[in-house]
This record gives sequence, C-alpha cells and structure tokens, in this order.
Amino acid sequence: MEIGIGAIIGLAIGVIAGYFLVQFFLNKSKQQKLEELNSQADLQIKEARLSAKRIVDEAETKAEKIVNQAESKNERIKQNKIQEAKDHFAKLKSDFDSRKTQQLVEMKEREMEIKALESEFKSKEEKIDERHRVLEQQRAEFELKDAETMAIRENLEKQLKIVAKKREELDQANEIRIKELEIISRLSEQEAKEQLLDAVRAKAQNDAMSIVKESIEQAKMDANKEAKKIVIQTIQRMCAEYTIENTVSVFHLESDDMKGQIIGREGRNIRALEAATGAEIVVDDTPEAIVISSFDPIRREVARLALKKLVADGRIHPARIEEVVAKTRKQLDEQIVEIGEKTVIDLDLHGLDPYLVKMVGRMRFRSSYGQNLIKHSIETANLCAIMAAELGLKPQQIKLAKRAGLLHDIGKVAEEESELSHAILGMQLCEKYKENPAVVNAVGAHHDEIEMNNIISPIVQACDAISGARPGARREILESYLKRIGELEDLAMTHEGVTKAFAMQAGRELRVIVESEKVTDQYADDLAFMISQKIQDEMQYPGQIKVTVIREKRAVAFAR
Repeated sequence: MEIGIGAIIGLAIGVIAGYFLVQFFLNKSKQQKLEELNSQADLQIKEARLSAKRIVDEAETKAEKIVNQAESKNERIKQNKIQEAKDHFAKLKSDFDSRKTQQLVEMKEREMEIKALESEFKSKEEKIDERHRVLEQQRAEFELKDAETMAIRENLEKQLKIVAKKREELDQANEIRIKELEIISRLSEQEAKEQLLDAVRAKAQNDAMSIVKESIEQAKMDANKEAKKIVIQTIQRMCAEYTIENTVSVFHLESDDMKGQIIGREGRNIRALEAATGAEIVVDDTPEAIVISSFDPIRREVARLALKKLVADGRIHPARIEEVVAKTRKQLDEQIVEIGEKTVIDLDLHGLDPYLVKMVGRMRFRSSYGQNLIKHSIETANLCAIMAAELGLKPQQIKLAKRAGLLHDIGKVAEEESELSHAILGMQLCEKYKENPAVVNAVGAHHDEIEMNNIISPIVQACDAISGARPGARREILESYLKRIGELEDLAMTHEGVTKAFAMQAGRELRVIVESEKVTDQYADDLAFMISQKIQDEMQYPGQIKVTVIREKRAVAFAR
C-alpha cells in the first residue's frame, strides 16, 4: 500500500517536473523566435530606411533637373518673346514707313491731279469765253435775218390763202361730179362705198383663207416631219430588249413521284399550300410539271419559290409549308424593295417615296400583253428623257419626264382593289406621296382620261405608245388580231366610192382603193380624213394607223 502511494506520488512529481521542463523549452524556443523576428524586423527597417533615402536622393536629383529644365525653358521662352517683340516692332516700323511713303506718293499724285484739273479748268473757261463770243456774233446775224423771215412768212400766208380758196373750189367741183355719177349709176355715195368695201372684203377673205390654208398645210408638214424626226431619233438612241418576257407559272419536277408527296395524305399538303399562298395548285397528268394558277403574280411567285424550297428540302407537311411560305413571302418582299431601289438608282432618280419604290419593284412580277411591266416602265422612262432632251427642255423637266415615264403604269400594281382605271389610280398614288404636279398629271393623262396641262404629259403618252407598239414588245392573241384587221377593212368599205381596202404592216397601215369616176382628188383627201377619224372614234389599237387613199384612172382598149 505504501509502495503504491509512493509510486503515485513519484509519478505525480515526474509529471509536474516534465510539465515544467516542457514549459521551459517552449519559452526558450519562443524567445529565440522573437529574437529572430526582431533581428529580421531590424534588417527590414534598415533596408526600408536605405530605400527611402535612395528615393529621397533620386527625388531631389529629379527635382533639381526639373528646376534646371524649367529655368532653361523659361529662359528660351523669354528670349523667344523678346525676339518676337523685336520682329513685331520691326514689322510695324516697316509698315509705318511703307504707309508713310505711300501717303507721300499719293499726296504728290493728288497735287499733280489738282494741277492738271486747274489747267483743264482754265482751258475750258477759255473755250466758254470763245463760245460766248461766237454766240454773240450769231445772235447779231439772226437779228439781221429775222426781218427777212418776217417777209417770207407774210408771203407764205398769202399763198396759203390762195391754196385754201382753190381747195374750196375743188371740193365744190368734186361734189358736182359725185352727184353726176350717182345720177348715172343710180347709186348713192354710201351704197357705192358699201359695194366697194364688200368686194374688197370678199377678195381679202379669199386671199386670207388661201394664205391660212397654205400656212396650216405647211405647218402640218413641218410639224409632222419634225415629230417623225424626234420619234425616230428617240427610238434609235434607245436600245431595248426585242423579245417579250413572261412570268413563269409552271413548276417542273425531276420525277412524277414527287406529286404524291406534294398532294399529301388526303390532300392535306396541297390544301395547306393553297391556303398559305392564295394560289391554285393544279396537279394533273402533265409529266413532270405542276401548274400554279393565280391572278396575283406575287402570290404565284411566292407559291413557286415555296414549292421549290419544299421539294429541295424533302420535308413536306402542313406545319413546314406554313413556315416556308412565311419565310418566302418575307424574302420576296425584301427582293421587291431591292428591285425597286436598283431600278431607281439605275435611272438616277432621287427623292422617291419608299412606298412608290416598293410599287416599282412589284412591277417585276407583272406583265401587260406579255411585256414585263418593269421593263416597259424603264424603257418608257428612258424614251421620255431622250425625247425631252430632243425637244430642248430644261434638265429639271427632263428629270420629271423620266420620273413620270417610270411611274405611269404604277396603278397596275396597287395593293388595294379598286374599280378605277390604272391611270387614275396611279395618279392618286403619286398625288398621295407628294410627287410633282407635272408627274401626277402625266400619269393620269397618259390614256386621255384627264386633260393634259404640261409638256411632259404628251411626251409620256407618246413614249408609252412607242414602247408598247414596237414589234415583239407585246403578245396579241391571234383571234383578236384577225378580228381587229377585219374590222379595220370593213370600216373603210362602208364609205361610198371605196372598192377595196387592205390592212398592211400588221394593221398599222390601211390602203383604200376608190373608183376614179365617183371620187375626185379633193374628195380623196376628205375621205382619208374621215376614215382616220372614224378609226379613232370606233376602234382601239396600239400606236397609230396610216390611211392611204389611192385613186387612179385606167384606160383599157383592145386591138383586134
């Protein structure tokens, strides 16, 4: 028991002694670390002091350099300013000297001018004195001649009295002779004057009518010749495509197997395509072809492009069809605007409203009698500019003529439905979008639906006819062409004295043969005029028709 207690006490003492030893060693190690840290801190402080001293020294040297540089710069600036002041003073001095010398020169010149004026004044004064002496001499001479003049005047008065007396005698004798002539002719003086005036008036009217007729005929010949010259020069200077251009309405397929895919199950695909585009899709027995039918060329083009994309992609179902048609319509709208902008830039026209530019682009997908509308409008615009230049108009009027030529058929591509003619509708569009009044009138009057009020309107009308009437510009149905030719010949045959009528040059010339016994030369002229007026009033035709009346006398005899 005691051994155990002693062991425990020894153990406790050992533990306490070990604790104190450990604390001793720990304190010693901490003291060493503190000493090391203090030594390191002293070193860092010394290094910081050294670096600070170096920085201070460098700053002092830099400050000294800056001060030296500033002093040198200040000295240079001071010297420059002093030099500038000296130069300025020298310049002012030289200017003052030059002005002083100039003033001296001017003063000398003025003195010389004053002397010259004084001498001139003296010479003029001497001349005036000389003239005064001459006038005095002339006055004395006139006083001498005045007496002679009075004598001559008295003599003239006596002679005038004698002449007046003789005139009275002559008037009395003339009255006696007039009365004798009235008795002989049984006419009074007033009646004779009236008969003479009537005869003179009738003769003058006949002469005037013949002169007017000759002037009108000569003016017509000159105007017709000049108009033909201008039209021919305009056509020669305008190079346009000869062939017509048609809008594509048939979609070609690589094989007939695609028709079933386009139609879809129970016709869902083709119904979705027709509903999305607004065009009619005709799938028939035509090999490798699908017909796209629509009165709206834009819808037809959207359907064709969308069908092309769907066939190339291969995925054809209602949802895909709606997506492709929407994208195609958006792309086509952008393409229409690009076409309009390109056309306006090519024609060098500026300030056109964006909506009208879009309408110009829509013309690309519209045709008139087989002639593409934008090609026809561009051609008409160029013809208008050339013809206006040939007529000698101003550059501003030439620009307006070209602008009106481009916009004259814009009513054909209007987006809204209207019962108005395309000319009136186009005029309203141009007026709505602030076009020039001359352009508005030319667009509305190019088919004579309103009255023309400026020179540009007949130019647009003529150039529209030139563009549409040239060979190959437009396609005409054979039946309507033959019908028009027949009506032209029948119209000429309705007049008395006409034996035969022939329509020539595709209906642009009508030759009429008449009987020489029934139709005189004078009536032949009138007949040609009457036939031409009847054609204008009763028929519709492109361009103009030349009417030629042929009258000939044939003498036939037989030798037996």
